[in-house]
Amino acid sequence: MAAPGRPLSLEQQLAASIAHVLARYRFLLDSFVIEFFTNDQWAMLPPSWQDVLADLPSPQLAALLLEKANPEEASYSMVWPLSLLAFKATAHALALPRAHCGGASGRPEEFQENLCQSARLHPVFRKHVKPKKQHEIWQLGKLVKRLSELAQCDHVVDVGSGQGHLSRFLSFGLGLPVTAVEGNRHLVDTAKRFDRELVQALEKERARGGKAAWELSLRGPSHVAGWVDPQAPWPEFLLLLQPGVDISHPPTAGAGPPSLEPGMRTLPTVLGRDVAQPGRAAADPTGARSHVGTGVPIGHLQELSQPAEHPPIPGRVLLTGLHACGDLSVTLLRHFVHCPHVAAITSVACCYMKLSTRETPVPPGLVLPPTVPPATYGYPLSAWVAGLPGHTLSYKAREGACHAAEDYVQRLRSQSPGLRAHCYRAVLETLICAADPSKQHLGVQTIPGAHCLSFHEYARLGLARVGLDPSTPLDAAHVDALLRRQQQVIAYFTLVLLLSPLVESLILLDRVIYLQEQGFQCRLIPLFDPQFSPRNLVLVAAKAQSASALSTLVEDNSKG
Repeated sequence: MAAPGRPLSLEQQLAASIAHVLARYRFLLDSFVIEFFTNDQWAMLPPSWQDVLADLPSPQLAALLLEKANPEEASYSMVWPLSLLAFKATAHALALPRAHCGGASGRPEEFQENLCQSARLHPVFRKHVKPKKQHEIWQLGKLVKRLSELAQCDHVVDVGSGQGHLSRFLSFGLGLPVTAVEGNRHLVDTAKRFDRELVQALEKERARGGKAAWELSLRGPSHVAGWVDPQAPWPEFLLLLQPGVDISHPPTAGAGPPSLEPGMRTLPTVLGRDVAQPGRAAADPTGARSHVGTGVPIGHLQELSQPAEHPPIPGRVLLTGLHACGDLSVTLLRHFVHCPHVAAITSVACCYMKLSTRETPVPPGLVLPPTVPPATYGYPLSAWVAGLPGHTLSYKAREGACHAAEDYVQRLRSQSPGLRAHCYRAVLETLICAADPSKQHLGVQTIPGAHCLSFHEYARLGLARVGLDPSTPLDAAHVDALLRRQQQVIAYFTLVLLLSPLVESLILLDRVIYLQEQGFQCRLIPLFDPQFSPRNLVLVAAKAQSASALSTLVEDNSKG
């Protein structure tokens, strides 16, 4: 919490306001649209809200709820209750700005001539890369390059690098020394293959006299197959960057420790796991300062992290993660705070539902070794947010924060046939519960082209997927009555989606406040076009001359 007598920061005030609003409307946040009929969710809304929303056309829902319509553009068919108007205004006012700093709304400028090829990227960086990722690696790559210069960093570490698209652009395209860390061995192999293909393409272009090819470097990134343990101390993270060390494939539910493929080896056991507080130093009997539980002098950690045959990672490192999933983004922030070698960070998060919390300490799909209880959680990260009444966010609320609100606006405006999918699934849930209550809330995998099917066809496929008889006769009159309420389902989901940016805002503010509590300045920058890349906010921080460096960075980015 804030020290007595110290004024609250704007971020603390905003986080407190958001937590209060989310607690007030928790019934919306925690509801599943598939239970719209089985839990009578429509009845949970105030009657005055029901009256104005029940038959509101989808384009009006987009304009009057999700978009910040000008008073002149708003067209209300009836008088709205003040409580609903206040709900909408509050949600818009408290959400972090998501408008792209350097561009107008719509498709990014770089795709105006070709919908699939970014005009800003050299063709070698567009191969194997979808337009969305092309947009992201260009924007983030330029930001990383500028931040590394301002913070005087010598090396970039790209964590969760996947197929290496960002790392490839940073190294070959921008000339930065890069180490790419990825937990999936097969993705690492793919990234290396793509690197080789790029070098071959550049060599051929140079041989043909292509001038653009000479502007690019032939030095690619180093690749490390390794899983970043959220509970491990930062010296172990540095050891992970040691070439030849390979810890890929994180533990999965019921699988125990990470499984290793033939030829792979685990981290050296030189670092102990009995660290109480990662990043805090203790006295060594020899007089040298060492990391708690390691017995390794801090001055030698850099030497340990690289074998003699490879150049050591320089002393000032920039960490970056493009849509690092769940706790991985949080782990990178902790390493930035505690590791003296990490001078700057850019973090673009995603998959908030996979964050560990006190209520769900083990992220879905992963387990920790039973001998290592979790010492920290992915949310809340800051002491301030942890102390706020109503700060708790359920799995459903965090999952909802990953939705693409801008995309749903377009679907509402165009009255897309796909909008009926939620109503179909909610009606199907009533059939499942009637046939076998024990099967309620089971996951029904996406049925391709569901919106193009009649409900009878959809129900037959859906019942079979949960192990029920697909030939079960349907009460046609009952089903038709529920299907006629489709617009209510859409309106209810739109209300839920209106709150989703507040959930994301609270999670990101929690991270900003955490860094502030540790004495660091940071910024949240809407880097990508949100209609193109919904998780578009990047958290940026630097240790040296952070105030001037970050101000310069924000100013540069606002110029596009």
